[in-house]
Amino acid sequence: MAGYDNQSEQARKGRIVAIVIAATALFWVAATFIGAEIGLSQRVRALFDLMALGGFVLALAMIYQIWRKRQKNEG
Repeated sequence: MAGYDNQSEQARKGRIVAIVIAATALFWVAATFIGAEIGLSQRVRALFDLMALGGFVLALAMIYQIWRKRQKNEG
């Protein structure tokens, strides 16, 4: 049963990472489009880009944690 719990926990974390990536991408596209439409300055649009970059870095860190935990459990 412990193996099953570990797999379900990894699957749950994987779904969370997928949601973070999808939400970040949607935010980035929407912010870029809306920013261009309402004429936001390049500074504000760059801030949105940096926020999106932070979301993608967070997702990458979460993926790394999942990978390390999986490596630890296998070996």
